[in-house]
Amino acid sequence: MIELRMSLQSLMVALILGLICLSRCPGMAAPAGETDDEAFDMENYDLNTDMEWENLDVNSYGDTYDYDDLDQEIEVGTVARDTPSPATQPAAQHYEEGVSLPSLPPAPDSLDFIGPGLFGPETGLGRSKYKLGVYLLSKSSTVFSICINTCGLQVYVFKKSSLCLCAGMPTCLLCVCISGSVYCDDMNLDQIPPLPKDTTHFYSRFNKIRHVKSSDFINLNKLQSIDLTGNQISEMDEDVFHSLTQLQELLLADNNMQVMPELPINMKFVDLRNNKLTSRGLHSEGFKDMSQLEFLYLSNNKLDYVPTPLPLSLRVLHLQNNNIQSLHEDTFCNLHDRNFIRRNLEDIRLDGNPLNINLFPQAYICLPRLPVGSH
Repeated sequence: MIELRMSLQSLMVALILGLICLSRCPGMAAPAGETDDEAFDMENYDLNTDMEWENLDVNSYGDTYDYDDLDQEIEVGTVARDTPSPATQPAAQHYEEGVSLPSLPPAPDSLDFIGPGLFGPETGLGRSKYKLGVYLLSKSSTVFSICINTCGLQVYVFKKSSLCLCAGMPTCLLCVCISGSVYCDDMNLDQIPPLPKDTTHFYSRFNKIRHVKSSDFINLNKLQSIDLTGNQISEMDEDVFHSLTQLQELLLADNNMQVMPELPINMKFVDLRNNKLTSRGLHSEGFKDMSQLEFLYLSNNKLDYVPTPLPLSLRVLHLQNNNIQSLHEDTFCNLHDRNFIRRNLEDIRLDGNPLNINLFPQAYICLPRLPVGSH
């Protein structure tokens, strides 16, 4: 009952407000003294008749518009704020208040290959025109000039790969560097790029490197492994490995080497397969003092004899497909000690040589296993 009474009261209030609005807003009400039927002539309006659209005068509806006014010029402005000229711009000294930038020391003009630092030779952190970036260029005759214009005169140009590496640019932007290992495989490099000084393992396989210079590995005291398999190396500086006191693994398979430079005495793994090495191209007694050498691969070369003396640590010796024609009693054994046994050397390959291993039985009496070869 109470709800019904409240509804009736709300309805009455709404009606009163409506009447007040109609009385004060004459434009919203029908003209005085004229009913809706009279205003719209509803009695004479036939819904079934068709409109005579052809005789319809469009000018009779509403006010006409003069389209000639559109010929006037319209000025178009810009919503962007006007930028004052440099002469009228206020000095932005208040932005720099309280901020002091440290002044950098001038870069030295010469490189310090021996001094401390992150990068190796010719990486040029001390160069005044240090560039950071890799510039990939299209293969054209203008590669060299583009590199010069980009990097200045201090530039490495890899012409065949159409890539120029600015002197002073970290190699880790060109190659992949992971925890001291640098991977530059299959990048069409024709020279060894500058390496970080903390490099321990360097891989540059299947490139087009022809010459390895002594400056390529200078000041890399932590380098333990070098893999240059599958390049076109035919020349190496004699002292290229002299500064590598930690080097233990060297892989130079599938190159064009005829002469081998001197190796560090702490080598453990040496792979020189598929080269053009001759016995004269190896240092006399070059492997004698390598007390840690375990694996020596010399197959598919042009060797005339086994490179003796061999260290006692050697486990694997592959010499197949050379030009070895004879063996001696002291090639593997000790003539002065008949009880001597070479226990570690269990894998010897001599097959593919013009050699009949049955003719040299005294050469194997100290070996735990007979070598593989022709009979």
